[in-house]
Amino acid sequence: MIHGSIVAIVTPFRNGKIDEGALKDLIEFQIENGTHGIVPCGTTGESPTLSHEEHEYVIELTVNTVNKRVPVIAGTGSNSTKEAIRLTRFSKEIGVDAALLVAPYYNKPTQEGLYLHFKQIASQVDIPIILYNIPGRAGVNITPETIARLAGDFKNIIGVKEATGSIPQASKILHLCGMDFLVLSGEDALNFPLLAIGAKGFITVTANVAPKDVADLYNHFKNGEFEKARDLHYKLLPLNEALFIETNPIPVKAALSMMDKISYEYRLPLSEMTQAHYEELKKALSDYGLIN
Repeated sequence: MIHGSIVAIVTPFRNGKIDEGALKDLIEFQIENGTHGIVPCGTTGESPTLSHEEHEYVIELTVNTVNKRVPVIAGTGSNSTKEAIRLTRFSKEIGVDAALLVAPYYNKPTQEGLYLHFKQIASQVDIPIILYNIPGRAGVNITPETIARLAGDFKNIIGVKEATGSIPQASKILHLCGMDFLVLSGEDALNFPLLAIGAKGFITVTANVAPKDVADLYNHFKNGEFEKARDLHYKLLPLNEALFIETNPIPVKAALSMMDKISYEYRLPLSEMTQAHYEELKKALSDYGLIN
């Protein structure tokens, strides 16, 4: 079952190429610390600058390394319906547990266009599909009504990563789709509040650096230990803020490099942090106890 703390894992680079060893180590770090699932090739994985071959390579490497210990939810979205179908079909063939499909970006489809886009994918690839609603990046919001329409028409559309930052929108999705529909928080600062209204977990950036605490927040909540979950929410709050001081995944990759887990390397148009922000992030990591 897909639930809990699902890390949107970074794609580490070294000298311009994917660092296979570092990615494997990051996956082991996550599983050892209780992460409930892994998303390769999401926003945090710098999917826009991966070639098609690299995208497939990262997904397959993740599936093989995880080896069914936790669910793998592959980022397979595109602003081209045809390309999204191709990548989703590939991911099913190599054994992912579900596909995460972002709303088509840049071309700004209507709600009918969004419905038809996801209809084509769900009809042609028999795999559990989680919609990814992030209007701040995609330029379009998948409305609760469109999500409910899709969920009602296609049994393999099982949930949504809700990254609008709107608790009312997440509430309306659950109201329209029912409490069995898989709503996952897409904004770390709202992980705890969304659990309170019925979300089943979160696809998280912060778990890249603090996997145990993010997983334990969910575990405590699930076990009815609400005060412990709330305490972790507030403990994580300064770290969440620091990890979004610049565009994701710039800070989280800088943080992982400070923790000696990856090289401090991006692909353009992403670039290294400003020195002031770098020092602010470093202090937040130090205050949290992640670095000396």
